[in-house]
Amino acid sequence: MRKFSKPQDEAEINLTPMLDIVFIMLIFFIVTATFIKEAGLDINKPDSNENPPPPDEENKNILIQVDSNNRVFINLRRVDILQVRANIERLHAEHPDGVVVIQPDKDSQTGLIVEIYDQALLVDKNISIAIAEPN
Repeated sequence: MRKFSKPQDEAEINLTPMLDIVFIMLIFFIVTATFIKEAGLDINKPDSNENPPPPDEENKNILIQVDSNNRVFINLRRVDILQVRANIERLHAEHPDGVVVIQPDKDSQTGLIVEIYDQALLVDKNISIAIAEPN
């Protein structure tokens, strides 16, 4: 029987070259990957002074406040989100040197703040966002 039997070779697959290729591809993708810096809003944060200067009545700023319930107030008067641009245009015509100041509450929605920022940007390029200091 030995005469007619064929020697059996063990069939092995050598995985070393495949692993080498996988590691080379991994290094290639890590090196060639571009990391995108997400664009954000430019925030003009005022210097933290203990005694803020008195308000200048000649240069009246436009104050837009957003409370924790996402209600919008322009110069302490409640306004619908659809009327923000019209109110800013009216107040900007009265006081062209005034700055638009957006003062959001820490619990307000970011999307609403961005929408107000975009509407104010259509009227005036001089916009500041006032952020409360964390405790």
